[in-house]
Amino acid sequence: MVRRASLFRLAFVPVLLLCGSLAAAQESSSAPQANSATPATGAPDAPTAALRDALSAACSQSEQSFSKFLTARNAETFAHLTPSARVALMKRFVLLNEPGKASLLPTGSGRPTIHCQTPAGAAELQIGGAEISDNLAFLPVVVREATDTTGASVIRVQMGLVREKNDWKLLSVGLVLLDLPALAFEWDAAEMDSTERAAIDGLKKIAEAVESYRRTYSRLPESLAKLGPAPRGSAAGPDAAGLLEADLASGVRTGYKFRYVISGSNSLGAPAKYEVAATPETYGRTGRRSFFRDTSGTLHGADRQGAVGSDVDPRVE
Repeated sequence: MVRRASLFRLAFVPVLLLCGSLAAAQESSSAPQANSATPATGAPDAPTAALRDALSAACSQSEQSFSKFLTARNAETFAHLTPSARVALMKRFVLLNEPGKASLLPTGSGRPTIHCQTPAGAAELQIGGAEISDNLAFLPVVVREATDTTGASVIRVQMGLVREKNDWKLLSVGLVLLDLPALAFEWDAAEMDSTERAAIDGLKKIAEAVESYRRTYSRLPESLAKLGPAPRGSAAGPDAAGLLEADLASGVRTGYKFRYVISGSNSLGAPAKYEVAATPETYGRTGRRSFFRDTSGTLHGADRQGAVGSDVDPRVE
């Protein structure tokens, strides 16, 4: 089911959308111009139509469609966010965790009501009348669970739009401006902690797979690819041992790149040694620390500015 009111409200708390200056948010807006689109961007219902389509795109978690309703400044940052951060932002507009199918409900009031149906439940978002002043528009939105008949889950929020190059773009949620460049840093920091932990876990899994391969075939694998799953219908063997998942065997997982190297010329038996390293796929966004597992099995980690780590780096427990 869709989350109840207490969890609904978490999606709109100010910490999720960092404040910025109104001047910065409007820096690329322009005066109204003629437009042949229907409805015209100068028409009173144009902001309503833009918000309707933006919320529908957020419901389906369509990144390409949703980004069309962001200011140029925010759209540029949105494109460079990690995939999970882009999805997280869209979720906050419809208060649903899964991608859904958006449809318009018939209403006697004439106010657009979007029904967002997901496998786990549905939400309804009713858009009220717009208050327009020059290049700004503010519209009340009522969000509720589709099955709510008592109003227990109702959230009321005013969303702001700004006219930018004759199109209406998302500006604010409540009194908090949508300032993605300022927010991206906080998102990256939170996500980097998760991806760095995942990188450490990935190194451990690779080491376990290498040792299992050594025990089975009395030598080290020539590459990570040798540890990956066998082709469908084929049995596991020395060229596809089925000891690692496909992404990790390809050397890339959760924002980190993995490198496996046999140390020295000997790859046979117990004396053979190897090193495994993990470096951020995009330094400063998917991770800061590089990790290195030396030939003795000790794990090291340090901020190497995206370069490969070494055994002189501090130990990681």
